Amino acid sequence: MAINRRDFLKFSAGTGLMLTAGATPGQAAPKGQLPPDAVGILYDATLCIGCMSCMVNCKKANAEPGGALYHKETAGLIPFEYPADDKIYDAPDGLSDKTLCVIKAYRGGEQADKASQASKGGPAFSFIKQHCLHCIEPACVSVCPVAALQKQPDTGIVTYNKNKCFGCRYCQVACPFGIPMYEWEKASPSVVKCQLCNHRYAQGKYSACCESCPTGASIFGKVKDLQEEAKRRLTLKPGDTYAYPVKRVDGAERTEQVVSEYVNHVYGLEEAGGTQYLFLAGVSFDKLGFNPKVTNQVYPEFTWSYVSHVPALIGTLLVAGTALRVVTQKIEKKKNAGTGDAP
Repeated sequence: MAINRRDFLKFSAGTGLMLTAGATPGQAAPKGQLPPDAVGILYDATLCIGCMSCMVNCKKANAEPGGALYHKETAGLIPFEYPADDKIYDAPDGLSDKTLCVIKAYRGGEQADKASQASKGGPAFSFIKQHCLHCIEPACVSVCPVAALQKQPDTGIVTYNKNKCFGCRYCQVACPFGIPMYEWEKASPSVVKCQLCNHRYAQGKYSACCESCPTGASIFGKVKDLQEEAKRRLTLKPGDTYAYPVKRVDGAERTEQVVSEYVNHVYGLEEAGGTQYLFLAGVSFDKLGFNPKVTNQVYPEFTWSYVSHVPALIGTLLVAGTALRVVTQKIEKKKNAGTGDAP
């Protein structure tokens, strides 16, 4: 179909304005404020036994309709990642487009280090559970030009709408924790990340990883209650016993456990401006895979200053590409007319 000069100018101007107008960061709540009923997870690495029940049940729950791993074309199938030589159990290397939650292990480095740690009463190893931290001020939400990623105003959960996403993957670049994954192998790909099983709340359920945790290493609840529980544990004396809540911070189920020595820090209280997924551990967090370069900086404050220029750049490239196409079409027509082959 031929395109005349007037149509070209209308299309180019409209596209450029549309892209530029859409370049506004999304905010679900006043800056720096956590919704009163915001929910999250507290993970205590000193209680984790590495059973990986959270990983398996996360996949089962999210392969259901409404889940973050659900696709109509693969309905009823759970996206397990089997080892190449032994397809018996799920064994992902890390977060991926098929894995929203993963358990990893820290083994204490060299043998000499392990012996030194043991002599001091410290752990020679630790497990750690990785998934989306649901930042209070998420960088991924602030850079998404089409609001495919949004922070829910009531729960604070960072959710994803695949019907809005056009695959720019700015979220992957902006996230300080490297959480969002992408379905590179699909014809119609999506961004994949933990959405805290928000599709289960209407059924009276909650995050599957917490529902299935047998030791209370992962507990679900309101963030304000989780923060209080985490701070309370830091005051406990190693060697004493404590009735740790299981599954939910406000639930009746408890388990009596001997208190381990904690690193005197709750990860997520302030990192990246604060998160709704909180961590306690007996090993320093940098050894557990947390990037020490992540500070208390609120990341949207500086990521947006760069990414906000990208839609305008896309518009400029689109206009330039369309103009080049029009010019080359005219040259081809003149060339064909000169040889008598013009249509």
